[in-house]
Amino acid sequence: MSGNKIVAIIIVGLVHLLVGYALVTGLAYSATKKIIERVTTVDIDEPEPEKTEEPPPPPPDEAPPPPIVAPPPPINVNVAPPPVTVVDRPPPPAPVIPIARPAPPAPPAPPPAVSKAKAAQAKGQQRWQQRIMDSYPPRAIRSNTEGTVGVSVTVDAEGKVSACRVSSSSGSDILDEAACDGMQRYARFDPALDDAGHPTTGSWSTRIVYKLN
Repeated sequence: MSGNKIVAIIIVGLVHLLVGYALVTGLAYSATKKIIERVTTVDIDEPEPEKTEEPPPPPPDEAPPPPIVAPPPPINVNVAPPPVTVVDRPPPPAPVIPIARPAPPAPPAPPPAVSKAKAAQAKGQQRWQQRIMDSYPPRAIRSNTEGTVGVSVTVDAEGKVSACRVSSSSGSDILDEAACDGMQRYARFDPALDDAGHPTTGSWSTRIVYKLN
């Protein structure tokens, strides 16, 4: 086929298509118009909604019922007495455990005793000391000897001198010996006392002065 024929066929086809489209479109429009004319408007009365009553308010909360108390389980009481066992010898008695009692409180300590101790004291010292100095040894008088003798004596429980020693010499044996001899012969004392106040042995010291007039 030549080109002119093909073009002519295409043109013929397009014409048919346009005619067919026009026919179809016109028929559809006329049919639709007829249907609309036939349709009548119908007013529909909608029914009024029914008024619903409000539900009553809920009743107040009631108190919960009391709990169900289950009955206590049955207690099986054994009414049968326990068996009694008879033995030939009774069991030994239980040992007696001594109860330790607290020691009694210690008695209060007695108050400390007041000591009555006292040293020996000269009794009538001026009198007997003057007698010792008046008993000036004759040999010391003849030799014109003077001096001071220190003596330390032991006084017994009766207040008498039981021993004498020269604690400080005069430089003259005659005066030293005369001083101790005079103390044992003339000196008297109140004896020393112990803590209980009983007479006891004590000591005493003094100085004997020998001086010529």
